[in-house]
Amino acid sequence: MFLRVLPIVAAAYLLGSIPTGYLLVRTFRHQDIRSIGSGNIGATNVLRTGGKGLGAATFLLDVLKGCAAVWLGAAMAGALAPAMPQRDAEALGALSAVLGHMFTPWLKFRGGKGVATGFGVFLVAAPWAALAAIALFAVILALSRYVSLGSILAAASFPVFAWFFVHGERPLFFLAVQFAVALLIIIKHHQNIRRLLAGTESRLGAKKPA
Repeated sequence: MFLRVLPIVAAAYLLGSIPTGYLLVRTFRHQDIRSIGSGNIGATNVLRTGGKGLGAATFLLDVLKGCAAVWLGAAMAGALAPAMPQRDAEALGALSAVLGHMFTPWLKFRGGKGVATGFGVFLVAAPWAALAAIALFAVILALSRYVSLGSILAAASFPVFAWFFVHGERPLFFLAVQFAVALLIIIKHHQNIRRLLAGTESRLGAKKPA
């Protein structure tokens, strides 16, 4: 089975590893996003560098590559491992894509925090739970203007929303990936958590880097 699913892991990982924020800023602003602001390649840092359009494009493309990785994983599993439950195949594609985004080989394994890509993968694998989590993110952002706080709470809440909104077969691996992705996103925000606790985290619209 391992050899059968290895191509799924590789394809979803490579798809997730495309550093869209880095490529957009390099192409349109001739800058290295890693040397600006927080140094993160995600949509928030792209937005904070003054590129509102590029920030939106980064978020959208990161979401889309997450969606595509899950679709690809399910399609490849149908051909390579037909006995594999569809939700397990989607979960495998989801986890691989998020890991690819967080640890992209094209940038010495320094990637983003996985929020947009995580939203994208679960928008396909668990759409209502993903929409509930992004709605919570929007509420927290509107109330606090902390992108990091909204991201952390949305990630933490996703497995809870998935428990209530995902119906039908729920294989153990599918459930485990939900928690794994949420935990990875939270861990990736460890510096933001420290700054939130210290009261030094930047709010959206501020000039200080996140």
